Amino acid sequence: MKIDLTETNSSKINAAMVQARRDIGTPAIGMVLTLVIVTDEENAYDALKSANDASHEHPSRIVVVVKRASRSPRSRRDARLDAEIRVGADAGSGETVVLRLHGELVNHAQSVVLPLLLPDAPVVVWWPGGAPADLAGDPLGALGQRRITDTYSSEHPVEALGARAEAYAPGDTDLSWTRITPWRSMLAAALDQQALSVVSATVEGEDENPSCELLAMWLADRLQVPVKRTLSSGPGLTAVRLSTKDGDIVLDRADGALATLCMPGQPDRAVALKRRDTAELLAEELRRLDPDNTYEASLKFGVARLEASSLEAEAPAKAAAPAKAEPSKPAAKPTKKAAAK
Repeated sequence: MKIDLTETNSSKINAAMVQARRDIGTPAIGMVLTLVIVTDEENAYDALKSANDASHEHPSRIVVVVKRASRSPRSRRDARLDAEIRVGADAGSGETVVLRLHGELVNHAQSVVLPLLLPDAPVVVWWPGGAPADLAGDPLGALGQRRITDTYSSEHPVEALGARAEAYAPGDTDLSWTRITPWRSMLAAALDQQALSVVSATVEGEDENPSCELLAMWLADRLQVPVKRTLSSGPGLTAVRLSTKDGDIVLDRADGALATLCMPGQPDRAVALKRRDTAELLAEELRRLDPDNTYEASLKFGVARLEASSLEAEAPAKAAAPAKAEPSKPAAKPTKKAAAK
């Protein structure tokens, strides 16, 4: 069921949702959280579809905040709220409210969203793109226990990681970090199987891919070894190599679906490591509402520190390399006077 409300307010939206639940015969819905999606009109459809898919695992009230840019100074002064309510089959396993804010109301979105939050339930705020620099300091971000962004959608993803590190607050997370969960699990399991001491590591992937940078920073922070970042044509993260004295541990995924794990003294094995869609990533993040300390430590390790440690590791290797001998000059021919002597 879909209900359209124009020039409305939060009280009317709440009343319409209660009436809609009664009309479809489900006055009580067991929702576990409120998911607030802050997006624009261009990305609203994809974000809402992913949230609806994730709601099958986490029944929730989804509040989509769409800030509509006004074209003229007069329309920017006029505040208006339009809403679309979806319940039943049109709203996944919960209920959905799409809010379109116009004019001055764009600057006071939190006052509209606050009355629509589920009582005594966690709040998660998600920016599919265009997130503010300070998530916890944002008026909408301050409503949530968890704040989800995706630096992959940024214009300069690697620079965005630095901004996230500077303004980090407990509860912040990133879907670029969620993408590497299977990689981290596979590498940790490989090191648990064999007591090998890692001396260096290499992470290979696309240029300007924040997941590659985060995985490299995680390895550098946890293993305390130099980690080199190399480029490939993708898709996404393609390979990780952990160098040990007994041989290399290599996790290679060239096609974005199936990976090969190579370990010293063991036969190569194929492992499923497909690239996951946004709904799967979002569902994983909604499973935990406590701060992710591992993400914090990896993020604050920093891209600049990662590059510095890689350069420091390369310097001794270059110094230890034997210098090339200069070609010997041909002996000078004796002059006539020297021959006479």
